Amino acid sequence: MALRNPKTPISSTILFILSLILILFIFTLFSPSPSLSSSFITPKSHLFSPSSSSIEYSFVSSLEIFLTTKGKFKNVVKQFKGNDDVGIVQNLDKLIWDYEIERIYDKDSIFPVSLPVKVYVYDMPDKFTYDLLWLFHNSYRETSNLTSNGSPVHRLIEQHSIDYWLWADLIAPESERPLKKLVVRVDRQEEADLFYIPFFTTISFFLLEKQQCKALYREAFKWITDQPAWKRSQGRDHIMPVHHPWSFKSVRKFVKNAIWFLPDMDSTGNWYKPGQVYLEKDLILPYVPNLELCDAQCLSETQSKRTTLLFFRGRLKRNAGGKIRSKLVSELTNAEGVVIEEGTAGDAGKAAAQSGMRNSIFCLDPAGDTPSSARLFDAIVSGCIPVIVSDELELPFEGILDYRKIALFVSSEDATQPGQLLAYLKTIGATQIREMQMNLAKYSRHFLYSHPAQLLGPEDLTWRMMAGKLVNIKLHTRRLQRVVKGSRSICTCDCRRPNTSNSSPLP
Repeated sequence: MALRNPKTPISSTILFILSLILILFIFTLFSPSPSLSSSFITPKSHLFSPSSSSIEYSFVSSLEIFLTTKGKFKNVVKQFKGNDDVGIVQNLDKLIWDYEIERIYDKDSIFPVSLPVKVYVYDMPDKFTYDLLWLFHNSYRETSNLTSNGSPVHRLIEQHSIDYWLWADLIAPESERPLKKLVVRVDRQEEADLFYIPFFTTISFFLLEKQQCKALYREAFKWITDQPAWKRSQGRDHIMPVHHPWSFKSVRKFVKNAIWFLPDMDSTGNWYKPGQVYLEKDLILPYVPNLELCDAQCLSETQSKRTTLLFFRGRLKRNAGGKIRSKLVSELTNAEGVVIEEGTAGDAGKAAAQSGMRNSIFCLDPAGDTPSSARLFDAIVSGCIPVIVSDELELPFEGILDYRKIALFVSSEDATQPGQLLAYLKTIGATQIREMQMNLAKYSRHFLYSHPAQLLGPEDLTWRMMAGKLVNIKLHTRRLQRVVKGSRSICTCDCRRPNTSNSSPLP
């Protein structure tokens, strides 16, 4: 075999390869070096973009992204001028009137019910907002403390985290908000229909020492009630997200005029004093579900596995209105087609509850310590038809949603009669069951908090309900401003007559 002469010219192919290597070397040498953050950290900000397919439904995961990728929002606060507090409030009142006049006589406006709803978000000191979110973020993995009734503290915070989901949506850039046609944040107080108070009352209640929490509540109360807009309306157009019934308890009697976002009304008087909460003023919001969504496809796949007639897993003994549970347990234990289990905390308990609900046609939802229970929303997202035994229950978004299409309502008196509850469930035919299950698959989206907040999600329905309250809010605010000494007190629809006719009749 003849050897190539070393003086023979290098082939064109080799020259081409060497040229490419040289060009790549020069490009690398003179290109700007990427920063450490862009080289080793994958940006997460795209997760907050509505154009992204990634929607976060987990409170813990969403909070992680929110705290580590979002800059702190600072409201552009307009400074109202005046010689004293009275002058400042009067100046704000004039600005509001001037702005409302423009909207009233705008030919394209139907003020005060026109959309979007305009919300002013207070820029409260960090100790009421970010510091509390970081406190949860930095402690939830290590903390295993329980409440007096055995409920995990951090799971309770997640169930009542509506204050986070609403606030995170409101302060996001409008370009990243699917709900921007329904609700917008305004920077000028005179343009606002409503004022949102972003104080995380549930986190502070559970994670601060008792005296520290009370002190923070007093500070928050003073900060809120010192605001000119609060003084103008005495809080009637201000939103307080106090979703856990124990939160803000030491001072809430002083802010009872505000709009409260609640899990229920508890008209038994165990958690709220008479006159503090009522449907005309306040809004019921759903708990955050603990279980994963079983969508239409999941429902179809689990249909043949739903062999349990009635399922319940939870605390078998409760206080106050929840005493109905022990009566139901006594009546239903060992009955054919019924599974009654004591609930347990942690991942194992969650998995057992999810498996039980997905293997059942009906899920029992009795009252807890309060009329409401997170179990209702776990059943809805699991495709298990709720059987609600809670005589004082108020439901979220009932001005929009018809719960008769997805749930059965039975009075406590009827449900505890021997044999009657099961006999009633057995009368529900296969066609009605299938229709209600299909409605559950359709309705479940209304109870899934997310970021970005989605159309027809609970954040969306919250502002649709609030839009319907605006006329009455303005009515009571203006009535307050013009009453004189000796006038009647503000009227409310605080109806407390017992309800005896709306539960399903049992055979």
